[in-house]
Amino acid sequence: MYDIKWIRDNPDIFDKGRQRRGLEPLASHLLALDDARRAAIGKSQAAQERRNAGSKEIGQALAAKDAARAETLKAEVAELKTRLAGFEAEERDATAALDRALSEIPNLPLDDVPYGKDENDNPEHHAFGEKPKFAFRPREHFELGEALRLMDFETATKLSGARFVVNKGALARLERALGAFMLDLHTGEHGYTEINPPILVRDEAMFGTAQLPKFRDDQFGTYRSVERTDVINKLVGAFYAENPSHEIDRAVAEKVFSQLLNEGLERLRDRSVELFADFAWKKAQSTWRSIEDQKVDLWLIPTAEVPLTNLVRESILDEKELPIRVTASTPCFRAEAGSAGKDTRGMIRQHQFTKVELVSITTPEQALAEHERMLGCAEEVLKRLNLPYRVVTLCTGDMGFASQKTYDIEVWLPGQNRYREISSISVCGDFQARRMNARYRPEAAKSTRFVHTLNGSGVAVGRALVAVLENYQNEDGSITVPDALRPYMGGQTVIARP
Repeated sequence: MYDIKWIRDNPDIFDKGRQRRGLEPLASHLLALDDARRAAIGKSQAAQERRNAGSKEIGQALAAKDAARAETLKAEVAELKTRLAGFEAEERDATAALDRALSEIPNLPLDDVPYGKDENDNPEHHAFGEKPKFAFRPREHFELGEALRLMDFETATKLSGARFVVNKGALARLERALGAFMLDLHTGEHGYTEINPPILVRDEAMFGTAQLPKFRDDQFGTYRSVERTDVINKLVGAFYAENPSHEIDRAVAEKVFSQLLNEGLERLRDRSVELFADFAWKKAQSTWRSIEDQKVDLWLIPTAEVPLTNLVRESILDEKELPIRVTASTPCFRAEAGSAGKDTRGMIRQHQFTKVELVSITTPEQALAEHERMLGCAEEVLKRLNLPYRVVTLCTGDMGFASQKTYDIEVWLPGQNRYREISSISVCGDFQARRMNARYRPEAAKSTRFVHTLNGSGVAVGRALVAVLENYQNEDGSITVPDALRPYMGGQTVIARP
């Protein structure tokens, strides 16, 4: 999130950064919103100052026994009180409009980020490993998993719908082994502290890492029935407060309101009007709309980046605490909005998947070096598994919303005969820190500064499973277990059909 003061001081730099992302200039619009906010503040302050002065003058007029002037001043103060409420509302609206606009602006790319329109313009940074050569046609992971009877998409669809999978037996253990191996590597050799965070988070946490408000449709929200109970109780209480002599039994009222909220307005409109006259329909209608607008209670995390980065929200850290490096292996949930028709088979694009996340919190001076370090940590996972991969630098047109610069690690999948993303490593500058109000106090300094945040996959467990299956497949359909994972598999060396 950008500071409007910085945009006011650097409008050309701001608009040029947006242009590199393929976006239209916006500085003049934002400054107009800020001007409206400043004007509203000015009117509010002027009215408040005059109201205070007028109140003081009333006392002076009364002391001088000038009743006529006192009455005139009282009328003026009363009018100012009314006008002040309007000015304050205008200020709130203007501030909200500016905040909303700022919250939907993506981060600006660093100067060394290559210009481009989409993923086809991402230059290769470097590559590792030799692509395996097979004496047979390599199969895709879902062909292998289903033939082993250890990967079940049909049952998952019955349970949850499309884009879910049930992994079984040795394949489920291999997936668990991958996550444990990654955590042990990052905590034992790379200096990360393991965290077991909540996977349900509030709006504020999702806003802090910039999943909200712009990417609301990509998320999965949850609901708590207790809130609906509270609404029903409020409706019933309001009904009896307005209709104290009504003879309808409270239990019946609760039942009707409950059905109304559960089944929707249209189906119960006639019944509610019959039982509660106009009150039920009007009150239930407004309450239902309120529920529809505010029904999300907690969000399922799309990545552990959300809780891990928000560990420092609304905090002031000491500089000596930085850098903070944390990691977690969690389920992740994504609605995959807009991905219809893409990767419809297999585990590449799932609604639920497991990922090991890396997050660093640093000073501005440490951030770029930390970015390179994090890339190395994620690469080491694939090196230990002996999986071929390449690193690309995302161009300006393919960067994530909160990123200043991103490296993607793409692992080789023989079954698809192409590289696929398995990790993204991003430096975000103070973009997320401003949204979280996460700061630190430099040594021997009185003022605070915003921290810089970085995040990356270390790596996506589900896609690592896909890569192991395809790169370690044998002609008979069995899978050789990579050496690095055998201690986590009880010494098992091959996964074959049971």
